[in-house]
Amino acid sequence: MKQRKQYRPAPPTHLSALAVPSYHRILVKHGLIEKTLSIPDAYRVFLQVGADPEVQKLSRKAERGRKMKHVPALYLATAMALQGMTKKELEALKLRMEEKRV
Repeated sequence: MKQRKQYRPAPPTHLSALAVPSYHRILVKHGLIEKTLSIPDAYRVFLQVGADPEVQKLSRKAERGRKMKHVPALYLATAMALQGMTKKELEALKLRMEEKRV
């Protein structure tokens, strides 16, 4: 009996989107950081965003039944709070984060 040849696809030449942590993708999606920001710096910003009183208030109000794809449960409340914010609120949040950095 002749054995079949195993054809394997070529390994990807670029990093997939999943190589970047979800908190980095969340912040980039909402325009709070640049895509080129390092992962440790992005995590610090994410912690600051999660500690913001406005985001905490919105995360408590966020629906618990709705789930977002590709976001771990740990980051779900903050992600949903950011998703529920208007563009004006996001700009105000971005300004508050910049003030904290300086």
